[in-house]
Amino acid sequence: MSQQPASLSASSTPMLTDNLGRVINYVRLAVTDRCNLNCRYCRPKGPCNEARSELLSYEELERLTRLLVGMGINKVRITGGEPLVRHGMISFLRRLRAIAGLEQLALTTNATLLQPHLEALRELRLSGLNISLDTLSRERFAAITGQDLLAEVLAVIEAALQAPIPLKLNAVVQEGINTDELLDLARLAAARPIQVRFIEPMPFDGGNGFVAGNWNLARLREHFQANLPPLTENPLAGSTAQVFRVEGFRGTIGLIGGFSRCFCATCNKIRITPQGMMKTCLYDEGVLDLKAILRGGAGDEEIARLIRECLGHRQVDGFAAASRRKDGGLAGSCASMATIGG
Repeated sequence: MSQQPASLSASSTPMLTDNLGRVINYVRLAVTDRCNLNCRYCRPKGPCNEARSELLSYEELERLTRLLVGMGINKVRITGGEPLVRHGMISFLRRLRAIAGLEQLALTTNATLLQPHLEALRELRLSGLNISLDTLSRERFAAITGQDLLAEVLAVIEAALQAPIPLKLNAVVQEGINTDELLDLARLAAARPIQVRFIEPMPFDGGNGFVAGNWNLARLREHFQANLPPLTENPLAGSTAQVFRVEGFRGTIGLIGGFSRCFCATCNKIRITPQGMMKTCLYDEGVLDLKAILRGGAGDEEIARLIRECLGHRQVDGFAAASRRKDGGLAGSCASMATIGG
């Protein structure tokens, strides 16, 4: 594996910024496009079956992470697909945790495979665990995901709180499916020190029939303000969520306007897909084929130069990024959240 050159050390390298002056310190690293669930808003065409050789290897992922940390990245979130379906994931997380300069290591998961790994994650001092939870109904959970595993997910949530591991719950708002449960989901934060986050549906379901619906960010905020105890906004630097403290709650609630694209002005992240494509925006088609560059023998300095070059042409927001797509901005016509990595 190529070693990080001294010129790219975190202590001597300026902050990583884009052409608009936004500081980039966060990478979402998708390690697989496979999943043991088949959520309707993520992958309605069924499981992905990319050959293992088409995905970045653990060695390639670790090399990229070391390089990015040397450039100014201090937070890495591991996503998928479902990360835990990939063999050797815990060992890989241990290797990432040992990288000097990496301050935060977080994991996004559906939690159905998590129970055996909770102690290992606690020992890793995981910075955050995001668990998908769209419903509290067993029947709906099975209908949304294709698997009757709600009881297992709820048990893992309680076990993670006892570990303790910092915990957020992610609920994708699905009109006519779970909107009657939004208040019940929010109230999970009443007695628990967690953040329950409600995510606007986005056009990344692998199909081409996306309809935004009526449950946008503004309506979600009005709904919770009208039906929960008083809310106080608690702005967090670099957060994609509008976070609110709720009077009498131990935890908080968050609203994520992924379709409204209201956080672009402060976006601090890049994404790397399982196939090694770097994205500087959720809505672009990918701006740099890191897999081809890595396997073509490029050195770390050359890769760092290309990454900075791409960030020098970053779009002002997700609307501008979508408008430059070959499909004319229909960002869901060929992409799924499983292949993007969230």
